[in-house]
Amino acid sequence: MRPLHRARRPRATYDGGMTADLPDALPDLAAFDAVLFDLDGVITPTADLHRQAWSVVFTRYFVERGVAPYTEQDYFDHIDGRPRSEGVAAVLASRGITLPADRSDPAWEGEKGEDAPADETVLGLGLLKNTDFLALLNRGIAAYPGSVALLDALTAPGTTTRVAVVSSSKNARPVLTAAGLIDRFEVIVDGNVAAAEGLPGKPAPDTYSYGAELLGVPSTGAVVVEDATSGVAAGAAGDFGLVLGVDRGAGAQALKDAGADVVVADLADLVDRLGTSDGSSAVR
Repeated sequence: MRPLHRARRPRATYDGGMTADLPDALPDLAAFDAVLFDLDGVITPTADLHRQAWSVVFTRYFVERGVAPYTEQDYFDHIDGRPRSEGVAAVLASRGITLPADRSDPAWEGEKGEDAPADETVLGLGLLKNTDFLALLNRGIAAYPGSVALLDALTAPGTTTRVAVVSSSKNARPVLTAAGLIDRFEVIVDGNVAAAEGLPGKPAPDTYSYGAELLGVPSTGAVVVEDATSGVAAGAAGDFGLVLGVDRGAGAQALKDAGADVVVADLADLVDRLGTSDGSSAVR
């Protein structure tokens, strides 16, 4: 397993324009070497599909178990931004429920073999949710227009900022394909890559650090863009040049409390800022 990234070093910060240490309220992302985007809720509104799929699974399961009903807040508190199995285990723990991890777990009393969505295991519930999610995704997905506008501006001819997707989801490539954006990113670090490389998930910073490494840029020259508090915390735990929060429902204050330097409602807000600084505000 790769070691955890070193602690984030002190640097100048933005605070949503309220008490900014730097002269402009919004940063110039073109002043950085790279922008590392989360996917669900940042590039595409697939977070909505994930929330729907999780709600279907846990609403039904908690009724069967006779425990407190599942709520949307459970998604933000326990699932959002985390690897799938970690999220399942966290939601179950919030109701005092412990399940075998998968069919290889000694606590599993059923047949051995390939894990299935019908299994009453952490992995089984995750697989069941993924089946529901893919069915929703097959109906089609469109990226946030503001996110596409920023991506277009960052990758326009003559620009040097590099871009990557860093997502906990194992469905990142199908989502990007469905949205028509699969070829727009130089690097994609998803849940499959994290598992293959032995990288701990968010809120550890390792997947973002690995994305910067694959792009060949120092983490201090990279921006982390996140809509989840766990993802923002991952950025804050590393020594990245900027942690940018996008408020899609988690709440601006919650994102700031998790470590965001600045929070915006839409990434389109940053397009007009590109190329307006001399680069001195970026920490390299």
